[in-house]
Amino acid sequence: MTRASRRSILARVRKICLALPETSERPSHGAPTFFIRGKRAFVTYHDNHHGDGRLAIWCAAPPEIQRMLVASQPDRYFVPAYVGHLGWLGVRLDRDLGWSGIAGLIEDAYLTVAPKKLIEAARADRHLVRS
Repeated sequence: MTRASRRSILARVRKICLALPETSERPSHGAPTFFIRGKRAFVTYHDNHHGDGRLAIWCAAPPEIQRMLVASQPDRYFVPAYVGHLGWLGVRLDRDLGWSGIAGLIEDAYLTVAPKKLIEAARADRHLVRS
């Protein structure tokens, strides 16, 4: 995968994350990370994290979703270091998941972390597709 294609993938992840209400981006532990209200991370983008060879996002997810996806498709999903024990899900971006699927996982991460009132407001303003 070329450097340009990796930048393009990050740009798409960034666009999806920042389209959600009250989100921002800043580096965390050297990786582009997306936050809700500047406080709670919901997605981190990793390119070859500690030499693992993966182009991936790590995203918040309920533990049962993490277990189900990793067990059913271990070539696409994995338990990420440091946050996996919290239920976070690793998602390979160098696999053919399709951008609608990736966007859905990012939105699910947002819903996992966002305060209830913010979720309700986002749904009312139709920022979120899922109900």
